[in-house]
Amino acid sequence: MSHPALSWTRARCRWVSSRTLRRMRVKICGITNLDDAAEAVLLGAWAIGLIHYDKSPRACPADEAAAICAAYRRKCEVVGVFVNPELEEVAKAVEGAGLTMVQLNGAEGPQFCAEVARRTGVKVIKAIHVASGAEVHGAEAFRTDFHLFDRRGKGLWGGTGESFDWGLLRRHRSEIPAIVAGGLRPENVAEAIAVTHPYAVDVASGVEAEPGRKDHAAMAAFFEAAKGASVTPA
Repeated sequence: MSHPALSWTRARCRWVSSRTLRRMRVKICGITNLDDAAEAVLLGAWAIGLIHYDKSPRACPADEAAAICAAYRRKCEVVGVFVNPELEEVAKAVEGAGLTMVQLNGAEGPQFCAEVARRTGVKVIKAIHVASGAEVHGAEAFRTDFHLFDRRGKGLWGGTGESFDWGLLRRHRSEIPAIVAGGLRPENVAEAIAVTHPYAVDVASGVEAEPGRKDHAAMAAFFEAAKGASVTPA
């Protein structure tokens, strides 16, 4: 017969195991060159984002995107970021560069997102531009692999460098993992994680020396802050 104290200890251990703190995943977006990609991977990036949108100052040239994918697609997720693209454009980029994920950052609808997943065979992130709780609730219409919540900016599809009200995600519950983006920096990412308990965090301008070029010291500080803010599974 098991001793009561031993039984309690075992039960407590099982509870602690079930609530084990996990390390926060980090996506570094706006990568444009091999040097920054290498640093992100070295620091432990879950994913790196390559922007396929010519109007962005962080647009990644096609040849550089292919080189980055070839070097790092087996070490982290390499995400192609698109804004209101044609389906053929996305399919061609996935096949040509070897992207492992697609992020749709524009006004793409649920049906288009589903078709991208079917056509390319890779996971899809849908960016949700948040101005109020309505956008958070409306994200459920997109049955993608991930939802990325970013600030809504007038005429902008991301890269605003400004955060939204993280409290809007405080009570958000979904089967689809949430990625939090928008205005994250080394000094505020821990707070964002504490409020939203996301699957991952995404940063671009918050760790830049200039658009398209990362500040490696800022990247290291961001990883330290994010990974120090471990959270319990939702």
